[in-house]
Amino acid sequence: MLHGLNMDRQLLLSGLLDYASRFHGTTPVVSCDSAGAVVRTDYRSLGDRARRFATVLRSLGIEPGDRVGTLAWNDHRHFTAYYGITGVGAVLHTINPRLFDDQLVYVVGHAADRVVLFDPSFAETVERLRPSCPHVEHWIALDPAFDALLDAHEPIEAWPEFDERSAAALCYTSGTTGNPKGVLYHHRGLVLQSFAVCTGDGHGVSSRETVLLVVPMFHVNGWALPFACAHSGARLVLPGPDVGPEAVHRWITEERVTFSAGVPTVWLGLAQFLDRNDLDVPTLQRVAIGGSAAPLSLIETLEDRYGVTVSHVWGMTEMTLGSSGMPTAATVERPVAERRARQMKAGRVLYGVELDVVGDDGRPVPHDGASRGELVARGPWVAGSYYLGEEGGGTSHTPDGWLRTGDIATIDPEGYLELVDRAKDVIKSGGEWISSITLENEAVGCAGVAEAAVIGLPHPRWQERPLLVCVRAAGSTVTAADVLDHLAGRVAKWWLPDEVVFVDELPHTGTGKIQKTALRERFAGHVLPTSGD
Repeated sequence: MLHGLNMDRQLLLSGLLDYASRFHGTTPVVSCDSAGAVVRTDYRSLGDRARRFATVLRSLGIEPGDRVGTLAWNDHRHFTAYYGITGVGAVLHTINPRLFDDQLVYVVGHAADRVVLFDPSFAETVERLRPSCPHVEHWIALDPAFDALLDAHEPIEAWPEFDERSAAALCYTSGTTGNPKGVLYHHRGLVLQSFAVCTGDGHGVSSRETVLLVVPMFHVNGWALPFACAHSGARLVLPGPDVGPEAVHRWITEERVTFSAGVPTVWLGLAQFLDRNDLDVPTLQRVAIGGSAAPLSLIETLEDRYGVTVSHVWGMTEMTLGSSGMPTAATVERPVAERRARQMKAGRVLYGVELDVVGDDGRPVPHDGASRGELVARGPWVAGSYYLGEEGGGTSHTPDGWLRTGDIATIDPEGYLELVDRAKDVIKSGGEWISSITLENEAVGCAGVAEAAVIGLPHPRWQERPLLVCVRAAGSTVTAADVLDHLAGRVAKWWLPDEVVFVDELPHTGTGKIQKTALRERFAGHVLPTSGD
């Protein structure tokens, strides 16, 4: 084979911040910490702080490959830690503070963190964890004393060079079944993913954008946006712990935000806040929505009333980003109904990751938008196994190395991905499949319904029938009949739930996903009415 004569340089995360420091050095980064203090800094200063933190880590004896945990919000100190840790070859272990204490102890122990950085707002949590984490050598608060610590150390002269396949970051799954599993990312995969996020078909992050980082930096590397913003030199807003609708609106208007990303509840809350107060978001051009599907009513409100383009994205801890719904030229030219139908899907497959759908026999099914099967993935930022080989190493991947996502999906000829259900959640009634995801999305579109979840319950004739569990919006008096009337005509008649029940709240995992295992336990033995006959 004849090789090309290009130079070979390692793709390292430190190169992203180094680039931003050099060529976008004065680009503002606005941050708010958990005490409410707003700090206005820039990439040059953050680059200097990250190099100073690298010196601190070395003084603590941190070696390449050592894990350093962060229990923190989206602010400039956490951003500094992102790059200081990975820059010296250590592993950034972002810890989800929403996990239960026993899960926190497990992930800190499983990762064998030598140092844990924590926001002062988690001081009580840390005090509870300390006795169970004797292996942690240093607990360091991310507060003004941390700033003084950095001031007392000189920055390293240059970032070290090492293999781009070296471990860079460690995130744990939410642990819906069993203990959380560790996903260990390398530098190469994260840098390549930052390229994908910056493309026009990704999120279009560029130096012309102002990005509000709503998605938590502890959740799947902040969907790679902390890397993409440095990569592109985008103006960055780090809002701290408060991402309620009033705070989000304030950041958007005061900092002239053009792009943001987060779960549907953030944007539902913002849309309701804007409507109640007769406000607008004139600078906001685009939002990426992931974690779960946004109801059509929300997409229509954001786009038609406020001029904000909505892009559905799909990913998972094991790969972060796999698809993006930025509209193609062909989609833009289609009638509104067709355009919306594509928007409701989970985005289009992005270059850099391969997605396929396989049947029960393990063979690929056609990408015709109708044939369904389990979604599988592979690529340079897709997990090849779990950290330390925990749980499911042999069952989480196909024999030829594709990651089994556990999602039931279709892919159409244009690459649009539609998630039909989770493999473990799909409902089979009379030999036919019912999509719980579709029912949930349609139910949330009913006025007065804040959240909805569908589970299958045993049925003597049809094997399984759907039970719809809803949470009313504040002040709502919506009834089961109202919800069923809303669903009628939107889904097949035989898909209609046999019963709608209301609860005060739905159980959620530490990452905010609805915990259907807990719902199944709660409604075990619940007898559906016989209308399904």
